[in-house]
Amino acid sequence: MTKFVAWGRYCEDVLERRAPYRQAHLDGLAAQKAQGILITIGPTKDLRYFFAIYEADNEEKVRQLIENDPYWQHQVWIEYNIHEWIQAL
Repeated sequence: MTKFVAWGRYCEDVLERRAPYRQAHLDGLAAQKAQGILITIGPTKDLRYFFAIYEADNEEKVRQLIENDPYWQHQVWIEYNIHEWIQAL
C-alpha cells in the first residue's frame, strides 16, 4: 500500500463549530486507525491546520475518507491537500 500525507485548514471558529460533530469525527478516525488506513492525525497547537498520514490503495480512497468526515461535511475543515509520501526513515 501507498502512504499519503494530508494537511488542511480549520475554519475560524473551530472550537464552537466542531462541538456537535466531534464524537462522530473521533469515532470515524478510530475506525480508520483500527483498519490500518489511518496512521496518525492531529491539529496544530493553534488549531489552524491538521496533518494526517494514511496508508491506502490510492489517493481517491484518502479523499473519500476526508470528504466523508463530519468535519469536512460541516465546514470545520475548509480545505485540504493530499500528496503521495515516501517514508525515508
